Amino acid sequence: MKKIHKLVLKAYLGPLVLTFFIILFILMMNFVWRYIDELVGKGLDPWVIAELLVYATINMIPMGLPLAILLATIMTMGNLGENHELLAMKSAGMSLMRIMKPLFWVIGIVSIGSFFIVNDLVPYANKKMFATLYDIKQQRQALEFQDGLFFNGIEDMSIRVDKQDPETKLLTNILIYDNRSRNGNMTTTLADSGYIRLSEDKRYLLVSLYNGATYEQSRNYQWYTKSSMRRHKFAHQEGKIPMTGFDFQRSDEQMFGNNSQTMDIDDLQRNIDSLDLLVSNLTTTAYTPLLREQIFARDPDGVAPIDSIVVDRSAKVRKANFVDSIPKLNTRSKDKVYENALRSARSSRNMFSFDEGSSKEALNQLYRSKNEWHRKLTLPVSILIFFLIGAPIGAIIRKGGLGMPLVISVAFFIIYYIISISGEKYAKEGEWSSLLGMWISAMILTPLAIYLSGKANSDSPLLDLDWYAGRIKNFRDKMKAKWEARKAQKVKN
Repeated sequence: MKKIHKLVLKAYLGPLVLTFFIILFILMMNFVWRYIDELVGKGLDPWVIAELLVYATINMIPMGLPLAILLATIMTMGNLGENHELLAMKSAGMSLMRIMKPLFWVIGIVSIGSFFIVNDLVPYANKKMFATLYDIKQQRQALEFQDGLFFNGIEDMSIRVDKQDPETKLLTNILIYDNRSRNGNMTTTLADSGYIRLSEDKRYLLVSLYNGATYEQSRNYQWYTKSSMRRHKFAHQEGKIPMTGFDFQRSDEQMFGNNSQTMDIDDLQRNIDSLDLLVSNLTTTAYTPLLREQIFARDPDGVAPIDSIVVDRSAKVRKANFVDSIPKLNTRSKDKVYENALRSARSSRNMFSFDEGSSKEALNQLYRSKNEWHRKLTLPVSILIFFLIGAPIGAIIRKGGLGMPLVISVAFFIIYYIISISGEKYAKEGEWSSLLGMWISAMILTPLAIYLSGKANSDSPLLDLDWYAGRIKNFRDKMKAKWEARKAQKVKN
């Protein structure tokens, strides 16, 4: 490898790794803020939270990697241009594509690796993440009492304490409302002090109360007019209540195996084939009875016998064109026809809407599976496109650091993201094909990448702010000279 190629490669790998981890960290913080309410207050083990964050970080790679490629490429080429190293290489007879030759190898390896990441690693991480999030949502809030406030984290129970000793965990002035009884009876317990805690395995609520009373309101079928209340005083009372949901329980991750985001490309293809067949069968099942039993129930050829319409009591049943026969009927017969048509239409609508739900759900799953299938192929291509956009921009602007490169990178990524989201939305709704919806961003940005590469190869000052500033200054100087000449001419006259 030539020394120049080593120099370019060394200048590129550092910013690439740095920007990649910075972007992943920012995206991960967005995930944390999104699910902060699910994570706080449940007494989760730190390893569970760390595991969830690792899976979420892996899920962010398809979004963060293209942006990191774009930003690192602009920074690298901008630094080389700002330090006149790029100019020296071009003066030695090296074209821009030849200078970027080692970077093409790096991007090729990253693109191929990104396919395996999005095809194998991301579905596995999604399956784990969905299962972990489900388990966290199922877990109840940790048993923590706040002075003067009701704790409602236990189903059908409310507990209020005036004060909790932070060292001994002794509770004072305890009030417990218990509605767990199936017959509707409510029990109210008052105690001067006591302890309420979970057992070691978090399957039981251990209650120890001192100096209190229990009030039980009994209800029967005459509870509205006749109800009774029993009171029981105690000096010491122990209770052991079975609890569920306080211990973190792992669910089977295979529950989420049918989600399109947890499948690789082979599973998606099999799923697409199955859904295609299912949608076809459901559509046939929904439309055929509608046409045969409702719309053309009496005449499949479109000519219906008017056997239910009486024009004349003594007239024989005859066949006629249905639409042409309506004006010939009397008012009462017309009303009967309209009532029958309205009843049949409502019946057809109800029957079809029942089958339409299953067809629509299968069709939505089909669209999502097709989108995910194309997404696994668009990531490697988008990485290559962002590299071909970032390298010419960096060579043209000749600005390194995080200032101008960051602004340009974010602007291009926002455009790419808006186009991608819009295309995916239309593809998910079935208005566009998945091929068009998932590849439209690549179709739009590819000509731009080719155009910028040509401009950078010819040393065009397309994005050189100094060039634009010089042009503006020359224009202002010319306008000022013309204005002074015109003023001098007026004075002379």
